[in-house]
Amino acid sequence: MRLKVAVQMDAIETIKIKGDSGFALILEAQARGHEVGYYHPDRLALRDGLPTAWVAPLTVRDVEGDHFTAGAPVRTRLDAFDVILMRQDPPFDLHYITATHLLERVHPKTLVVNDPFHVRNAPEKIFVTLFPQLMPTTLITRDPDEVRAFRQEMGDIVMKPLYGHGGAGVFRIRAGDENFGSFLDTFASLSREPWVIQRYLPAVRDGDKRIILVDGVFAGAVNRVPAADDLRSNMVRGGAAETTQLSEREREICETIGPELKARGLVIAGIDVIGGNLTEINVTAPTGIRAIKRLGGPDLAVAVWDAIEARRG
Repeated sequence: MRLKVAVQMDAIETIKIKGDSGFALILEAQARGHEVGYYHPDRLALRDGLPTAWVAPLTVRDVEGDHFTAGAPVRTRLDAFDVILMRQDPPFDLHYITATHLLERVHPKTLVVNDPFHVRNAPEKIFVTLFPQLMPTTLITRDPDEVRAFRQEMGDIVMKPLYGHGGAGVFRIRAGDENFGSFLDTFASLSREPWVIQRYLPAVRDGDKRIILVDGVFAGAVNRVPAADDLRSNMVRGGAAETTQLSEREREICETIGPELKARGLVIAGIDVIGGNLTEINVTAPTGIRAIKRLGGPDLAVAVWDAIEARRG
């Protein structure tokens, strides 16, 4: 099977290939003989109901600093492709949402991974609340009185932007912190969006486990341990990756959410688990594929492409 594949992603010259899951997927597509093209989301257009993009033929190499060769971009109808990988990073803003609307015009005739309708309707920190029995106590609000009452009840809390990503804007607020009022005022002035407030989980010091599911089935995992002076375990924020195995509780989490992921066409998802508590379900551009392989685990790009080819077959 030879597929015509387009990858919608951030500027390819700026990506850090050591940890970029999208790059891993391109490498595997190329290894399978698929024809790969690339375009930036800014090069999308919709005219007379037909989405197009300026797509450049792409060849990649797993060589830091010399990882790609791109040809001259050509304006191409997106329905000319068999598969489109939607791999640009958040923020999950109106620009991102607009891209899902455009891609929805060609899916499923052109298979978009992940399904753009369900990407749009499954924001990571809201989608996860469909499974409250798997989560730490969680509040989503912009109401400062609700936040104060939650903090009074929980004592030690974590606050983060509802549509944030990569660990940006994540804060721990301890009981009795005198900066709490000023912090609320600052948060409110910076954004009109609600916040996610959760009970602080001390187990985060032991790591925040990233678990990858492919077509709703567990495929691999990596534990991300935060630096001594940081709350956040994201590898882009200095978290250290280490090998891990799933606990019975983590297997239960995967088995509980897996059927919903598969039903929604979310071929690749990355969930975050701290001390047996599900905290996020990432479906926009989940990371972790390269770290898992680097630590001796399976090459999950293979599993993803097996799932894509099965759907195209």
